[in-house]
Amino acid sequence: MTSLSLPAPAKLNRLLHITGRRADGYHELQTLFQLLDTGDTLHFTPRDDGRITLSPAVPGVAHADNLVVRAATLLQQASGCRLGADIRLDKRLPMGGGLGGGSSNAATTLLGLDRLWGLGLDLDALAGLGLTLGADVPVFVRGRSAWAEGIGERLVPVSLDAGWFVVVHPGVAVSTPAVFQAPELTRDTPPITIARALQEGPIAWRNDCQSTVRALYPAVGEALDWLSRHAPSLLTGTGACVFCHLTQESEADRILSRVGEGWQAFKARGCDTSPLHRALGLL
Repeated sequence: MTSLSLPAPAKLNRLLHITGRRADGYHELQTLFQLLDTGDTLHFTPRDDGRITLSPAVPGVAHADNLVVRAATLLQQASGCRLGADIRLDKRLPMGGGLGGGSSNAATTLLGLDRLWGLGLDLDALAGLGLTLGADVPVFVRGRSAWAEGIGERLVPVSLDAGWFVVVHPGVAVSTPAVFQAPELTRDTPPITIARALQEGPIAWRNDCQSTVRALYPAVGEALDWLSRHAPSLLTGTGACVFCHLTQESEADRILSRVGEGWQAFKARGCDTSPLHRALGLL
């Protein structure tokens, strides 16, 4: 195999509850991860000298700190593989938008290089490696929309109403640590069951970070207010992206045609199985 090109899909948090705070500072969560059919693309070419290269460079992120490079290096170390790779990243998702772009890039790197290098590791092993890189990486490694608990690493696959989504990025960068350190953040939402969450449905789903992000970042509040005039809307993760769920693609097109200047927006279809896993034949 001389090269491999694979998708790194986005995710949305259709629901996000913060149920507690652990002694180590991490927050206990309950969330519904919805995978999308849109995201970044990574291209992998093997090298014989063990080097890992990534292009283009990501502004403000050192080479060794990039999650793609960290994932590739971790896989080398865990497997003892002596091969390397030239990696090219076609970045479409906004950075720091709450869409899981960096985590998805890392997951695609783990699965892609496992295939390219002929390692044959299973999803459990790759998800375990991914968890050391970030709490959102395992859901992309496993490739299913899922109910998640803990810090987001305990996953149960679920089937969600697919439909269409309009995602709007209001052009600001949200600091996740600032949100989770905010004194006013809700941290005591009573835990619920998967069955109850799915039974209540989107009309009852909320994001416990949303009011805090609104207060800290007025531009996010403006985007939420605008999008909510078209359909019920929520923040994903800690933002800055906001989204609405629609049943028809034509509705998504109508909303996109009205998005103002200064905002990045796109439409995407929800999917229960990752485009990455379809590309790799892992269904």
